[in-house]
Amino acid sequence: MKNLHPYVPGEQPKERPYIKLNANENPYLPSPLVTKAVARLAKKQAQKMALYPDPDSLELKKAIADMLNKTGGVLARANLKGGKKNGSASKVFASDSDKIPFIVTPQMIYAGNGSDEVLSFIFYAFFDGDRELVLPEHTYSFYPVYAGFYEIAMDKVPLKDDWTLDKEKMILDANKRNSSIIFANPNAPTSLGMTREEIKEMIKSAPKNRVFVVDEAYVDFGGESCIPLLADFKNLLIVRTFSKSLCAAGMRLGYAVANPALIEQLTTVKNSVNHFPIDFIAQQAGIAACNDAGYYVECARSVAFERDEFIDFLRNNGWQVLDSQTNFVFCKKDGRSGEETYKKIKDEGILVRHFNTPGIEDYLRITIGTKVQMDKLKTVMKNL
Repeated sequence: MKNLHPYVPGEQPKERPYIKLNANENPYLPSPLVTKAVARLAKKQAQKMALYPDPDSLELKKAIADMLNKTGGVLARANLKGGKKNGSASKVFASDSDKIPFIVTPQMIYAGNGSDEVLSFIFYAFFDGDRELVLPEHTYSFYPVYAGFYEIAMDKVPLKDDWTLDKEKMILDANKRNSSIIFANPNAPTSLGMTREEIKEMIKSAPKNRVFVVDEAYVDFGGESCIPLLADFKNLLIVRTFSKSLCAAGMRLGYAVANPALIEQLTTVKNSVNHFPIDFIAQQAGIAACNDAGYYVECARSVAFERDEFIDFLRNNGWQVLDSQTNFVFCKKDGRSGEETYKKIKDEGILVRHFNTPGIEDYLRITIGTKVQMDKLKTVMKNL
C-alpha cells in the first residue's frame, strides 16, 4: 500500500461552473438514439434493472463489430451518404485508407466497464513481473499505476527530441528481455500518432511470443487504426473506448479487439478475477451508439475541425504546439511556466490540464470543446 501511486484524473470541481477542457471528454451530447433508448428502457423495461445483465454482452459485441466494419475504425475519415446529423438513416462507409481487409467478428471483441478496466485485465493477463514492460516515458499515466499495482517492472523509453516514440530503442529493449510493449496511438499527452505501416514494422521486429498492445483511445479523430493488422499478427491487442469519440465518458464502456484466442484468454482472466459484466443500461446505450455511427462521424469531424482551427490560432500567437490526431492539443509558450498559465486560465473559469511531470511541466494539454468554448478560451489566452 505504501508503494502505490494512484492515478490522478482531471479536476472535477464543484465550487463553480467551469468550462471543462481538462479531461479529454467529448463536448457533444450522445446520439438522440442513445438518450431515447435509455429513456425507453427505464420506462418500459425497468424490471431488467432488477436482474443480472447478459454476462457476455453478446449484442453489444455484435454492434461494436458492425460499427468497426462500417467505419474502418476511424470516424473522422469515414464517409456519409444520404444521412442527417441526428438520424440513424446515415449510411457510413470506411474511407479507402481505413477499410479493414476482413470481417471483424464478435469473437474478436472483448467488452468491459471502460477501457481502464480493460487495460487492468490486460496487465494482469499478459504482463508478468520477471521481465520489464516496455513503454514510452511519456504516455497514458495509468500504465505506470497498473504496473505498480501488479508489481510489473517498467522500461520507460524516452521520447525523441521531436516528441515521437523511439521505436528502435523500444524494439531493441523488448527483444533484449523478451518483453511486451504498450503505448497509445495517437499518444497522450503528446497528441502525435504513428502510421499503421510504422507500427506494422515494430510488430514484425518485436518478440512474437509476447502481447503487443496498442491503445487507440483517440484514433477516431484522425489517426490510423491497427485493426487491419490483426490479419497478420496474432499477438496484437488493440484497446478502444466509448469515452472520447462516442460521447460516453459518463457511461464507462471500453473494449479490446484482437485474435479470438487472445480475447478468450482475456475473458477467462476477467471471469476469474472480477466477473461483473457491463450493466444492462450501459449495454443498451452502447448498442444504440454503435447503430448511429453517422452521428458520431459528424461529432468527430467537428472536433477535428475545431482542433485544427485552435492549432492555427496558437501558432499565430506565438505558442509552440504539436500536430494533433486527437481531441486535444499539447502546447507551451516560451517564457511562461505551465503551472502559471494553467492557473491564470483557471481564474477565467476554464480548466485545462497541467502535469507536474519532469520534462513536460511547461506544457498544457487542452481538450477541444465546442466552437463557443474554444472562442472563449482563445480570448483568454490572447490576453495572457
